[in-house]
Amino acid sequence: MSHKGKIQITIMFIAGPEQVAEGDRIFKSHAAWMARTHHREGPKAMLLYNLVKGPERENAMDPSSKPTGNTIFVLTEVYESQAGMDDHWKQASENWEDFPAVGPWTSKIKVKALHGSPVIHSLW
Repeated sequence: MSHKGKIQITIMFIAGPEQVAEGDRIFKSHAAWMARTHHREGPKAMLLYNLVKGPERENAMDPSSKPTGNTIFVLTEVYESQAGMDDHWKQASENWEDFPAVGPWTSKIKVKALHGSPVIHSLW
């Protein structure tokens, strides 16, 4: 299913070795919370939730380059509309039990985010 025109958030978290276990714990909690609380139909529907994890490379454009020792987590969520994204942030602050742990963890790692942007190209 194409997601063209839907609303996406993508966040890249680059964690040193000492921060990976906490990232694993936070994302396990996050996925379970998302499954319990997020809409599956209507204007607030979450259409896609993906988390990938792998080694950061010395040359980001060369998959055969040496690992740096850091781990990259990339979180992607796609919503039917901005209403879904807005609902996500509202719920996170109100009822995700591990939301308070995110700030301290992200203060120890590198984070890059693209918030609530329309999907430009999407296949199938």
